[in-house]
Amino acid sequence: MSSPVFPFAALVAQKPLQQALLLAAVDPSIGGVLVSGPRGTAKSTAARALAELLPEGKLVTLPLGASEEQLIGTLDIQSALRDGGVKFSPGLLAKAHLGVLYVDEVNLLPNPLVDQLLDVAASGVNIVERDGISHRHDARFVLIGTMNPEEGELRPQLLDRFGLMVEMSNCFDADVRQRIVKSRLAFDTDPDAFRARHRDEQTSLGERIHAARAALSSFDFDDAVHSRVSELCIDAHVDGLRADIVMLRAARALAALEGASSVTVAHVERVADAVLKHRRRETDAPSREPAGRESTSSDVGSAQSDWGYMPPEPTGTAKVKQVRPLAAKKA
Repeated sequence: MSSPVFPFAALVAQKPLQQALLLAAVDPSIGGVLVSGPRGTAKSTAARALAELLPEGKLVTLPLGASEEQLIGTLDIQSALRDGGVKFSPGLLAKAHLGVLYVDEVNLLPNPLVDQLLDVAASGVNIVERDGISHRHDARFVLIGTMNPEEGELRPQLLDRFGLMVEMSNCFDADVRQRIVKSRLAFDTDPDAFRARHRDEQTSLGERIHAARAALSSFDFDDAVHSRVSELCIDAHVDGLRADIVMLRAARALAALEGASSVTVAHVERVADAVLKHRRRETDAPSREPAGRESTSSDVGSAQSDWGYMPPEPTGTAKVKQVRPLAAKKA
């Protein structure tokens, strides 16, 4: 028998995280949510709580030492050769279909595994290929990755693949800490009674997610929304256009979740931070050009991309004694 889950609606002082997770639940094509923060900031609690709101209520956890076969599944080649049919053993991606795939310490996973995971999360389809035989299946899930930045960072290329990012921090507000602790103690003391107090809120959230998913296709974006998205992404100096697309999808999901009649600039503003937090680039790197030489646009682009560059330093020189060939010495 599974243990009771802390209600999503009862999370205290977690509004940015709750919004990001709800948006990903409404539209998984956003690309998942990366939650960064120290230990003890309710990252895993929030992931489990979100899964309970979904119709299937399914949570699949990717263990840290998982292999590629565990993740994507395997094909029985001998069976295919013998019977002419493909025998597929589902992996965690297949099991997470229509639920939540939770990846704790995603920054400690091998980069190829994270890359493959993000590919499927964005496309909603998993393709397994082996020895010229392939199998594909739907894998639409809400991806939630968590990490403690003290244990290492994700490469920028992988960070960009996550749709939204929320940074958690330790709470040093005494009143908020007391509310969090009291809420947790009340849940631990009597989970059933605690959950009963939040049942109506939980039911309402589940219904809103279901209605928002059904309404997504009815929304469009006007020129004002497109213009504001472009402005925000340009100001953040993001690479490529993924941020623009994710921001539009997130704004649409928020409008649908709130039962709005259209997507507005206000919706864009409210999702922008989660979209740009891990994609924003600094552009104030000092010039490395010698005095008297004007920099060009290509030079600026190069300076921005060579993070950690250190200019070459002159080193001392020494004369090398010439060694005469052996034949010449004998002569």
